Amino acid sequence: MPLEPGIERSDDFVVEDRLVTDVRGTIGVRVLSTPGMIGMMERASSMLAYENLPDGKATVGFEVCVKHVAAAAEGAVCKVRASLEEIVDGRKLRFEVEVSEGDRTIGVGTHERRVIDVGAVKSA
Repeated sequence: MPLEPGIERSDDFVVEDRLVTDVRGTIGVRVLSTPGMIGMMERASSMLAYENLPDGKATVGFEVCVKHVAAAAEGAVCKVRASLEEIVDGRKLRFEVEVSEGDRTIGVGTHERRVIDVGAVKSA
């Protein structure tokens, strides 16, 4: 499938391991952390792009604008969804992203990625 607005990806994940926090013991329960939630949103967006890019191309994230609006407890099964909304100049990709638990919205927002030529990336 070509990279075009309207394509979507969703994945289920369990709130566990590195995705949880108890805010250093201040809330008395372990929940999905905001960085963990953002990581899942970025992963869904990057995988959606990667699956639809030609060989030799990849993406890097450069902007995240999300709200973490509800808690998801450790062990909860959540769904992350990424939808490609816009492509600018053939290389700037804007995704709508969301994490939910059942019918509850946990987080929502946008994430932007840039298409790069993998061969042009040099290690220091």
